[in-house]
Amino acid sequence: MVNLTINSIPVTVPEGTTILDAAASVDIEIPSLCYLKELNEISACRVCCVEVEGEGKLVPSCNNVVREGMVIRTNSPRALEARRVNMELILSQHDNKCATCIRSGTCQLQKIANDMGILGVSYPTDLARGKKADWTTTFPLYRDVNKCIKCMRCIQVCDKVQGLGIWDVTSTGSRTTVNVKGNRKITDADCALCGQCITHCPVGALRERDDTEKVWDAIADEKKTVVVQIAPAVRTAWGEAMGMKREDATVGKILDAWKRMGADYVFDTSFSADLTIMEEATEFLERFQSGSLNNRPMFTSCCPGWLRFVKTQFPEMVSQLSTAKSPQQMFGAVMKTYFAQSIGVDPENIVTVSVMPCVAKKAEADMDFYYKEYAGKDVDIVL
Repeated sequence: MVNLTINSIPVTVPEGTTILDAAASVDIEIPSLCYLKELNEISACRVCCVEVEGEGKLVPSCNNVVREGMVIRTNSPRALEARRVNMELILSQHDNKCATCIRSGTCQLQKIANDMGILGVSYPTDLARGKKADWTTTFPLYRDVNKCIKCMRCIQVCDKVQGLGIWDVTSTGSRTTVNVKGNRKITDADCALCGQCITHCPVGALRERDDTEKVWDAIADEKKTVVVQIAPAVRTAWGEAMGMKREDATVGKILDAWKRMGADYVFDTSFSADLTIMEEATEFLERFQSGSLNNRPMFTSCCPGWLRFVKTQFPEMVSQLSTAKSPQQMFGAVMKTYFAQSIGVDPENIVTVSVMPCVAKKAEADMDFYYKEYAGKDVDIVL
């Protein structure tokens, strides 16, 4: 155990503990933007710097471990001034239109700026313009270069956890930023659309394509019959985002909310997941009995993120994938055939909406392969 003092409070923590964690153990909050434990400990933002007695320079608390007898001040005038300068420099290269940002209210940069009482930026605004700020508006994953704070979280989670290496640092100096590795377009990259970079971004630099308005347009069109499917993962976890107790966050409340908004029919995707299981099981038996699975197993085709991963990373395994559609696409196909016929509606007037847990579902629904097989796309809109 190591004994030290933080803001005049005696602290005892295990050897190897970072200053940031040691402070947190006695409820002293040190702000940080880039830090993710065991994933991104590179001190890129410098917002977590503290003053250590006997040290000439300020020390980043996220990647420096405690020592016996250390005396640390997290809110000394010197530390506060440096923190404010660093924050204002970051904000000078950040699009500060918080009211129209998807992360407003859950943004770490916004929170720290508010906590520090930053009401203005002393440095001139320096945003990317022209081609440097361009990004496709049709791809399911959207990146806003002028909201990126160069924290490198997206790079690290893609490299260390997902193993795809889609993102990398480009340019130098004040123009350093994050972009698709190898100067490729995101549409040409091997992105599996898992959405982990979105989840780990502390600001609104990465987000999914928002298709909400398309749903409202479909609901408002009296000729259209809107049919919604809710994925099991969403049904299970939605209450957490709303701060609800598990027993209160029932699937019935999701269905009721959709009906109140104007949806005509709401289903659970578990229905079409059962169809997929039956299709895959039938296919497996046929392929097993024919001897085509003697050397390798048959892999499921349920997850579009998994399919994108296999196709780009292990193309030699594609032949081992099941040929069955995913539950999402199978649902859309059933709605525009059997269900449309059973309720007496022209399939062209059926609008299928999916509420899904990952960005890859948006790309799957957009595939040309699933267009005009029955009526329009199998699945029209994915949220």
